Amino acid sequence: MSAPVISATMGAMNPLIGKLAALMGDEYKKLTGVRRQASFLKDELSTMKALLEKLELMDELDPLAKNWRDHVREMSYDMENCIDDFMRDIGGADAKMGFIKKTAKCLKTLRKRHRIADRMEELKALALQANERRMRYKIDDCTNSTNNVVPIDTRMLAIYKHTAGLVGIDGPKKELVSWLTDTREKLKVVAIVGFGGLGKTTLAKQVYDTIGGQFSCKIFLSVSQRPDMSSLLGGLQLKLEMKEELTHAHEVQDIVGRLREYLTHKRYLIVVDDLWDQSTWNIMSCIFPEVGNGSRVIVTTRMEDVAIWACGNDHECVYRMEPLKEQDSRMLFCNRVFGSGNVCPLQLKEVWAEILK
Repeated sequence: MSAPVISATMGAMNPLIGKLAALMGDEYKKLTGVRRQASFLKDELSTMKALLEKLELMDELDPLAKNWRDHVREMSYDMENCIDDFMRDIGGADAKMGFIKKTAKCLKTLRKRHRIADRMEELKALALQANERRMRYKIDDCTNSTNNVVPIDTRMLAIYKHTAGLVGIDGPKKELVSWLTDTREKLKVVAIVGFGGLGKTTLAKQVYDTIGGQFSCKIFLSVSQRPDMSSLLGGLQLKLEMKEELTHAHEVQDIVGRLREYLTHKRYLIVVDDLWDQSTWNIMSCIFPEVGNGSRVIVTTRMEDVAIWACGNDHECVYRMEPLKEQDSRMLFCNRVFGSGNVCPLQLKEVWAEILK
């Protein structure tokens, strides 16, 4: 699997935490006060990092959360520059130096250590201020609150994208089709995992269209990040045209029971698109009965742990998407920019490689 994409914020935070950990090592054991401050900073920043990772996964952030995220990123860069200066300044006296030179260097180093201790206090104050702003602006609530504004779902474009415009999908589609059309009669769950924008939804839809005719019941269901399970499962009832059941089932448990009963009599293919957490899957999986008739479920997710969980810890059923290869990237670029002719003008050929990077 290719290395995950690291955001600008994480790119600033990760090296800083690593350098603070280095300041706590044996090499700096004489700097007791500095090590203590480094330990405090590392703990504070690690807590901020955990929240930042949650914010990175959200499709939409409110202005306050964006402002706080950007502030922490800039603060991280400033802190890292200071730590780099500390590490460069602090060093032992050269064994080949004479007594006078060694003494002079020690005095100079002592003054530097005092300056470093003062600067570490300033960095500690910056971290405390950032966490205080986090509490005051209630940034943590952004990861739990729902948004009343209904955004345009860009995955809809992937679902209805014309096959002719797709690039680099034939190989992955063929592999997944082979996984899903084996002779195994037991219910099989296959997960497609990868970061946002790789084309998981498009791939799932292509596989769905290819093998859907082999099943008596097929549904493509989009989940989203914070689903209302009652609405989601009620929508699934509508897709299955279970009209006679809609007026009787209001609780999630009731809807799950009715869906499970309905699917017990079907050989089904269901796509659960854009699954974000294990708890949602724990509910969703209850509607899929195991009746030994070759039913199949496809899950798409950005989360490796969710993909593995959905597949019952069967790593062989997890398809890890990778970015397009260079040749496919070039083809896609030409297709998008120059139309279906896929021909790049001669005067641009020297720069298009740089654009692709």
